[in-house]
Amino acid sequence: MSDDRDNDAAALPPLHSRRFEGRTDFRQLIRDALDHAAHEGWREIIFSDPSFGDWPLGERAVMDSLLAWSHSGRRITLLARRYDDVVRQHARFVQWRGRWSHIVTAMGCPSADPLELPSALWSPGWVMERLDIDRCNGYCGSEPERRLLLRERLAEWLAKSSPAFPSTTLGL
Repeated sequence: MSDDRDNDAAALPPLHSRRFEGRTDFRQLIRDALDHAAHEGWREIIFSDPSFGDWPLGERAVMDSLLAWSHSGRRITLLARRYDDVVRQHARFVQWRGRWSHIVTAMGCPSADPLELPSALWSPGWVMERLDIDRCNGYCGSEPERRLLLRERLAEWLAKSSPAFPSTTLGL
């Protein structure tokens, strides 16, 4: 007898290697990836974007996936130029970030050119990257070389960044 989690994971459509086009497709890929992260127990995730304005971070389905994913031993790194759009547009995500601050590392790179900072979701097994933010198109896949190259680029940006988007704000 298998448990429900195995059944749910088997019911998920696979994350394919392919090009994507448009905001609707981009947002759905994020939802799908986080479903897989929760069901497959991805240990590490990196979100990178100049502002996260186009990401569906405040949606209930995304939050449900993040809550299901949030277990001991897991970690997520956020990288952005600024987090103003996150705070303005994604209240549920801001609350989740505060509650799970022990597994979240938020880094900022305010001097980065918004066209150079990767807009990507990275995991050890699958990645997605927007190559054109305005047209919202790019590529996603699980090819080892693609994952490694994106991870190296993200590591370079993270090395240039500093802590940002605190989990709490203290009024003085």
